[in-house]
Amino acid sequence: MDRLSLVLILAVGPTLTGSFLTVVLGLGYYSWPAIAGAILLGLVLTWPVSYVVSRWIKRDDPDFDHTRRKGSLMPDPDAPEV
Repeated sequence: MDRLSLVLILAVGPTLTGSFLTVVLGLGYYSWPAIAGAILLGLVLTWPVSYVVSRWIKRDDPDFDHTRRKGSLMPDPDAPEV
């Protein structure tokens, strides 16, 4: 599970949907099916685009280590204090 992609949904969803809606309205399609199609396309593509952006961010981050041990619900008692 990619938690960063879940956070990115909040930014990518409205941006993607608004962009599709702007393109549809800019091309002169003012009918409800065209507007609903643009909104539906934005909603359907929100999670995949968020996932791709999340992978891109993590790939370019030098401090991200995907091999580190996954944390549990309880913190490690032997870990140093932050």
